[in-house]
Amino acid sequence: MKKIALISALVILLLPVVAFAEGSVYTLMDETGAVVTRYCGECDVGDEYISQDNQHYRVTSVDDAQQRATVKHLGKADMPDVNWLDAEEPQPVSATAQRRIALYCTHSDESYIEGDGTESVEGKGGIYDIAHLFGDHLEEKGVTVEISDETHLPHDAGAYRRSRQTAVQLLTNQPNAIFDIHRDGIPDPDEYAATVGTQKMSKVRLLVGKSNQNKEANLSFAKQIKAIGDKVYPGLIKDIYMGKGTYNQDLAPRSVLLEFGTHTLDKSLVEASTKPMSDVVYKALFGGVVGSAGASDVRSSSPKEAEEPAPEKPAVEDNTGAGWAVWLVIALIAGLGIFAFLSTGGRGGMDKFGRSFREMTGGLFGKKPKKDS
Repeated sequence: MKKIALISALVILLLPVVAFAEGSVYTLMDETGAVVTRYCGECDVGDEYISQDNQHYRVTSVDDAQQRATVKHLGKADMPDVNWLDAEEPQPVSATAQRRIALYCTHSDESYIEGDGTESVEGKGGIYDIAHLFGDHLEEKGVTVEISDETHLPHDAGAYRRSRQTAVQLLTNQPNAIFDIHRDGIPDPDEYAATVGTQKMSKVRLLVGKSNQNKEANLSFAKQIKAIGDKVYPGLIKDIYMGKGTYNQDLAPRSVLLEFGTHTLDKSLVEASTKPMSDVVYKALFGGVVGSAGASDVRSSSPKEAEEPAPEKPAVEDNTGAGWAVWLVIALIAGLGIFAFLSTGGRGGMDKFGRSFREMTGGLFGKKPKKDS
């Protein structure tokens, strides 16, 4: 009986961990009852959501028993202008600026059933393969990528606390951005299946934590990524979810959680999305014309001293304005002289005017007045 009681107690204690590991999938519906999206995780009142077509919603009520949430439509999301992408020869912000990105995986066990054989691996899951492939494509563009293979098991509420130490260590090298690589837990693979151009691949969801001092900067960065993805690879970026919590994004103003597909989607489709996603992230960080929307200047939490901007090209000299200024001064002097002559009557007035004028100009015109001893 004691053994049975002990086992029962352990099961009860472990239930929250198991539930968290599997994840609760909430269906978000608008006020008419239409499904807006699904979210695997803790859904709370106040969470916000930007859909694939950039519609902005806020969660107004949550039914945990039914795993449903009601959202209010707030209108069209304010997205950044990325028309600089149309430039024929976009230039990087600085030819000498560092290009460094850090990657890590908080939920180390995350895997793909079709490709890894299971959705969860007790150790380094298939998500590390996705992180490394994503990093490889970034390195092909000249980016220095640092990927941590540290594990943060188990997949429970303490995973972010453990991965925080990994993020802190990665940030010591002052990357331009840091990404936490995940896969979603939504059972329906169609939530993430996409065709971008002519290639089948996975969508990518962006997650931003609302409970940190960098939330505005992180959201701005996420919007930049989505806006570029929508223009260059329509259909690649699934959406942006702004949830309760920090996701360790309080550590840096350019920190976003990326969810590459879901566990029921074929891993090969997820792998196919890493190359275009690397292009989108590269453009968001380093692409574009200097001073444009693409020239982000937000640094990580320990920024290096800003580099000296390139000197501006000097304007061509034009003496037209200076010539007019000289003639204006001459006309002014002549006018004052005539006025002095007429008002004081004759040469005496002119002598007095001359002395006054030489004193005002410090002798620039005429003889320099003598200083008092």
